[in-house]
Amino acid sequence: MPFAVPWSTVASPAFERSFIQHHWAARAEWTAAHWHLALAVFLDGRPIGAQSLMARDFATLRTVQTGSWLGRPFQGLGYGTEMREAVLTLAFDGLGAEVAETEAFLDNVRSAGVSRSLGYEANGRRRLAPEGIAREIQRYRLTVEAWRRLAHRPVAIDGLAGCREMFGTTAPPD
Repeated sequence: MPFAVPWSTVASPAFERSFIQHHWAARAEWTAAHWHLALAVFLDGRPIGAQSLMARDFATLRTVQTGSWLGRPFQGLGYGTEMREAVLTLAFDGLGAEVAETEAFLDNVRSAGVSRSLGYEANGRRRLAPEGIAREIQRYRLTVEAWRRLAHRPVAIDGLAGCREMFGTTAPPD
């Protein structure tokens, strides 16, 4: 169970109810000061995962957090890196973020590998107990300067100009 909230171990129909409530709340509670962009990832028209980009006080801090999940059959094929790279392009190139943060339980080797491959550096640890047992989490941090030093696949961002202020920014980044 690699998540801070143990949703992957919740039985049906409680899982479905909590899943939709989480996404409704992300939309209902959105403000320019506290937002959570939850995106679905599709392959050949089928959902295979999710990628989120979140921030608090983005206008001042210029810091985002990422979170994701990817179905097991699609892990290890590069999709995790591609989906994270896409939201980091939105964050750095579209919104003007200066820092991106993420984290993974120590045993989530693939997630850590995605972070390292995109230039994140280890940035301390913390502990969580999503199922009542304390576990270590590795934090990671990526600066815009480190992001710009690496080559990235092209990502097109359409329609952002009309909703930048919803993310706490009004002007495109330099």
